Amino acid sequence: MYLQHFGLRHPPLGKDVPEPWDDGALEQLTQRFNWLLQSPGLGLLTGEPGVGKTAALRSLTRALNPHRHLVLYQAETDFGRVDIYRGLARALGLEPSYRRAQLWRDIKLRVHELVDTKQVTPLWIIDEAQNLPAEFFRDFPAFLNFAFDSRDLITVWLVGHPLLAQMLERAPYAALYSRLQARVQLKPVVERERFTALIEHALKSAGCQHTLVSTSGMEILRQASKGLPRQAGRILCTAMRLAVPKALNHLPDEILQLAIGELQ
Repeated sequence: MYLQHFGLRHPPLGKDVPEPWDDGALEQLTQRFNWLLQSPGLGLLTGEPGVGKTAALRSLTRALNPHRHLVLYQAETDFGRVDIYRGLARALGLEPSYRRAQLWRDIKLRVHELVDTKQVTPLWIIDEAQNLPAEFFRDFPAFLNFAFDSRDLITVWLVGHPLLAQMLERAPYAALYSRLQARVQLKPVVERERFTALIEHALKSAGCQHTLVSTSGMEILRQASKGLPRQAGRILCTAMRLAVPKALNHLPDEILQLAIGELQ
């Protein structure tokens, strides 16, 4: 109802945004992402919850040629290591074996088939990777070993909270850490000018034709969201819902404050 009231096509900063806002901050991720498409390997993408990691990767993968790359997205990571590989097997169209050794062999055979026969490179994105079990991190380098470790056939992005990067720097995971070919950290948009540009872009791309938030309201939103796009979007959508019964066509500061209180 609030979308119609404000003349919006979709929620600002929501999951339906066709293109994430970028003032150059995503350039490094785009560059590293393309590196690992051209030369398969392991990448690490970290950032606070709500900073836009998944949205950025979703935008990058949307443009890929499905005849050249097979995108495999997995976010269910709070399970045993075998369950993770079973999820990968299913995504590859395999019936998962109960034995890990056979499971690995089946997956690797399918990856070889995709690369050598169909010229398709698998791209495995493991979201919420900070929840992966320690055993997975320890044996993952062995899984990535193809043809006597002479070939890199699959691109993998581990995506998670900043603590994931700290975790992988520990001695038990040295073998995995040494395989990282790309590391990117996304940060909150905390600068006033950049945050204002983010919100204005989000509202305009959603279809907003007039100013919804005042300068003081923008500062309230910036401080409350801590520069995290997801949280800023939640506050904006809640504020718009609160504004509809009042027949308001903008978001006064007090409405924003009420929305922040609703979400606390």
